[in-house]
Amino acid sequence: MRVVGFNFNKMYAERSSSSYEKLSVKTNIDISEIKGVKQDLFKTEEDFIGVKFSFNLEYDPNIAKIELTGDIVFSMDSKTAEEVLKQWKTKNIPEDFRIFLYNFILKKSNVKAFQFEEELNLPLHIPLPSVRKEEPKKKE
Repeated sequence: MRVVGFNFNKMYAERSSSSYEKLSVKTNIDISEIKGVKQDLFKTEEDFIGVKFSFNLEYDPNIAKIELTGDIVFSMDSKTAEEVLKQWKTKNIPEDFRIFLYNFILKKSNVKAFQFEEELNLPLHIPLPSVRKEEPKKKE
């Protein structure tokens, strides 16, 4: 399984308040569509699957909102593609594909969200690694 195409279609960020009292950040990923994609560009035995997604961050209580929507195109073997499309008819996603899909969306969307958070002076929705001073060891 490979990602052969990705793009954001909508990027929205709004800050409504500067008070961070009782701040909580909720993250939501929604998959709105999974469908087969016909293509004539690549000469391959693999099938192509298109996915429409949205990634939302809600800074509560009514502090800020970040919304990203986009499309991803995956290439995969015919058997896997058939199973993904079959399960999607009931709005289910096979576990292996779901994990790969969500990790890819998180990787791309978190980076873009960090940019908006920096520009809007919002606290980061997930902590970044940091260097700390080492505490002196106590002698026994």
